[in-house]
Amino acid sequence: MTIGDLEVGAQARVIGYNKGSVAYRSRLLAMGVTRGERLLVRRMAPMGDPVEILLKGFALVLRKDEASAVLVERIG
Repeated sequence: MTIGDLEVGAQARVIGYNKGSVAYRSRLLAMGVTRGERLLVRRMAPMGDPVEILLKGFALVLRKDEASAVLVERIG
């Protein structure tokens, strides 16, 4: 499951990255999207792009490609 698969209000934990996402991985790591980090999907545009998540106390907006690069597991 990826961040892009979650609905608004869902909580999840980052478990890794898709294999083909090398270009996004370093940018996402620099923004704090690291393994084990918990997040909440706050808002999503009608077509699913972009998606806003709450992570480490701040809001982060990801494009559809970036959101689909992050593997997550749902919490609760």
